[in-house]
Amino acid sequence: MAALHKTSSSVLSLLVCFTIIVLALEFHPSRAQNSPQDYLDAHNSARSEVGVGPMVWNDTVAAYAESYANQRSADCALIHSSNSPYGENLAVSDADEFTAVEAVNLWVEEKAYYDYGSNSCAQGKVCGHYTQVVWRNSVRLGCARVQCSAGEWKWFIICSYDPAGNVSGQRPY
Repeated sequence: MAALHKTSSSVLSLLVCFTIIVLALEFHPSRAQNSPQDYLDAHNSARSEVGVGPMVWNDTVAAYAESYANQRSADCALIHSSNSPYGENLAVSDADEFTAVEAVNLWVEEKAYYDYGSNSCAQGKVCGHYTQVVWRNSVRLGCARVQCSAGEWKWFIICSYDPAGNVSGQRPY
């Protein structure tokens, strides 16, 4: 009977350990979901859907994005940088975790409001974030993500685009 007790206790210990590992993985997503490649993959997926070539990561553009994200970390207000040499998309979230792909997906969801025929957004809707993502002449990308230190938001994400898109009178693709 003692051998049975040891086996049951070992199995129970392994089961508890396995459960803790699964819970840890489920509730603490990997920080690796915010790499330059994650931003690029999400952008380039949307771009390929409309026949636009891929973007490349640019450290200079990324440094600009990081600098601005750090400036916004105190309040995480959705305020575009002034006099930026780049195009810019911003996103905030109050979720415990907010990834690069989630931010880009928010912008890409605006595709539903973009009418290529009239090169405009549906009345009362926003689609300029989407058109910046797929802007054919924007070929260099740099993004940054910071945790907010105060206010209602927990995360602030910025992507900067070189050259800037959303040029009046031009189509994105």
